[in-house]
Amino acid sequence: MSVRLIFKFLFLKMKVIFFSAVWCPACIIMQSRWKKIEAELPWLVTEQLDYDNNKEAVGRYGIGKDIPVFIFLDEAGDEFARKQGEIDRKDLIKFLEENKDK
Repeated sequence: MSVRLIFKFLFLKMKVIFFSAVWCPACIIMQSRWKKIEAELPWLVTEQLDYDNNKEAVGRYGIGKDIPVFIFLDEAGDEFARKQGEIDRKDLIKFLEENKDK
């Protein structure tokens, strides 16, 4: 195994910002679903932000009232994708696997 491959295996992480709220039924469902996905995919790094308590981040990322919202960041910290609402577990895992090298 090459040094570069070992480095990528050990340090490659996908960064995700997850906006949710305690009053949002879809958010509660996605929190549980996301925790299971994180357990399966240890290269995920998630920052979960409460919609009501993080208005600065809500404004910066242009989050509307339709939550939950997942923002996917590349290695440089730039947004490359966004998913919103209640998302099927299999669809999320497929998306994550397809984009894990960004």
